[in-house]
Amino acid sequence: MKRKLSIGPKLYIGLMFAFFYLPILVTMFFSFNSSKSLTSFSGFSLRWYEKLVTDSNILSAVYVSVSIALIATLISTILGTITAIGLSKSKKVLREWLLNVNNMPIMNPEIVTAIGLMILFTSARMERGYITMLLAHIAFCTPYVIVSVYPKVRAMDHNLADAAMDLGATPYQALTKVILPMLKPGIFAGMLLAFTMSIDDFVISYFVTGNGVSNISIVVYNMTKRTNPTINALSTILILVVVVVLVLVELIPKILKKRRSGQIVMENAKSGVRKKVLLTGCVAAAVVVIIFCINNFMGMNQKNVLRVYNSGEYIDTELIERFEKENDCQVVYETFDSNETMYTKLQSGSEYDILIPSDYMIERLIKEKYLQKVDWTKITNKSKIIPELLNGNFDKGSQYTVPYYWGTVGILYNKNKVAGEDLKQGWEILRDKKYKGKLYMYDSERDSFMIALKALGYSMNTHDKKQLKEAYQWLIEQQETMNPVYVGDDVMDNMISGNKDMAVVYSGDGAYIISENDDMGFFVPEQGSNVWTDAMVITKHCENIDLAHKFMDFFLQEDVAIQNTEYIGYDSAVKSVYEYYRDEEYEGNPGCAPDTSNPKNEEFRYQEQEIKEYCASLWTKVKSN
Repeated sequence: MKRKLSIGPKLYIGLMFAFFYLPILVTMFFSFNSSKSLTSFSGFSLRWYEKLVTDSNILSAVYVSVSIALIATLISTILGTITAIGLSKSKKVLREWLLNVNNMPIMNPEIVTAIGLMILFTSARMERGYITMLLAHIAFCTPYVIVSVYPKVRAMDHNLADAAMDLGATPYQALTKVILPMLKPGIFAGMLLAFTMSIDDFVISYFVTGNGVSNISIVVYNMTKRTNPTINALSTILILVVVVVLVLVELIPKILKKRRSGQIVMENAKSGVRKKVLLTGCVAAAVVVIIFCINNFMGMNQKNVLRVYNSGEYIDTELIERFEKENDCQVVYETFDSNETMYTKLQSGSEYDILIPSDYMIERLIKEKYLQKVDWTKITNKSKIIPELLNGNFDKGSQYTVPYYWGTVGILYNKNKVAGEDLKQGWEILRDKKYKGKLYMYDSERDSFMIALKALGYSMNTHDKKQLKEAYQWLIEQQETMNPVYVGDDVMDNMISGNKDMAVVYSGDGAYIISENDDMGFFVPEQGSNVWTDAMVITKHCENIDLAHKFMDFFLQEDVAIQNTEYIGYDSAVKSVYEYYRDEEYEGNPGCAPDTSNPKNEEFRYQEQEIKEYCASLWTKVKSN
């Protein structure tokens, strides 16, 4: 009987640890995968580790993360410890009020703190970058230190410090030799918590950074836009570092304890000197790091600077380095996760020279006078652009825009499982009960409503609430009958692995999936679809207009467009490059190559606030159904 009872808890504990650590082991395993797939292991390789150590963006992000975490931890620990000691000597009313204020940033959602700090730095006209990120980390780490140290302060016998001073100790000696040793457990706990919070932070860092300064979390977030196994390699290294640190923390005290046998007196004599040397070394190292960071991230203004804001994983950064060398300049490159995030940062006062948004957002930026017109006399490669892209409805005559990439939205399908006859249904195939539970829908409000509206024969830019309500019912009925799974960029790896029979994807993603899985095909329904265009635009705050035009012209060069297209996977606005990939990459699957021949295809247009809010409310109901 006792044996059975002992097996049960062990089994549960084993399952619990498997639940915790199996995802980590899977991540480490696939970091050695020779292919891009995150689910199918095709052979052992160090390919992603080689890419990791040669990627300057990742190495810079590691440096930023570690240096900011160390400095923020040091400063927040000092501030938090001093504040906790001070609170213990304060009046009750003041102490309780300050503790409640201290708890606010801990209890607040991170996004609230992030927006607040962003507005603060903007109002103070501080140029966002390394310093603002460091100040933000100190601000949100310090309350955690106070919370960790203050209970130890309350439990401490304050009479010991008074007794020490009665015996001749100075206030400084009483602090360092009596108070701090008693608070050591709380200080170390607060220090570790501050370091963990800093190294792990994403939301606050994302909103307060600028000038191309990114930490690990921001870089990893941008990598998730496309299938990028370099994330696995980076994660594996971080995991191994943590394991090594934990092992050393466990073993070193035991080794030192053995070596100290017979040397206790000598060690006690030297301990004070060692502590002073260690403290001095830490302070000196922190000062050196701060000076280096200021020189590194603020000294770039010695060259001509171009501030570029683009979607994550949407440019080959090697080309940026090439542009810098050719023009003896500094490109400060930042990324956003959506057009809406980009717009929010512009509204907050962030200033950039070049943006690369989508068509509907460009229309909004033009209406709200965020942009200035392009001087086409400075774009020597204009003749290379696909003519149809120079007269989009969102910017007639391309007065403000230089086309970058374009494409369509269609249906990716498994040719072995989806009958050719069924494809004639167009978008209605997404409600064919034959494929129930075998469908991925793209997790996007506008794309989902576009599908429903086109299936019903309406314009995807309709402002008619009755038509939008019908589209909402179409999506609800699809959910009830098909059980679709709404996904983001992870659709690529899932479809490469053949997890579903169909998926709604962008044409560029469809081409990539087909290149990895020959069983897949792609088509754009005859009812029409979204033909989207992303373009380069110049902001009204651009400080170096000539350099901005050179940058846009540079990405229209044929050799540059080829390299960039190979990296991105979407369709270039450069006519010769588009035609080359259409003929080579889309052979047998011409549907992946976007075109404007179908009159039912449309561009997304800017939505007025009333319609936007109405669609958002309907989409919330769809997702919560």
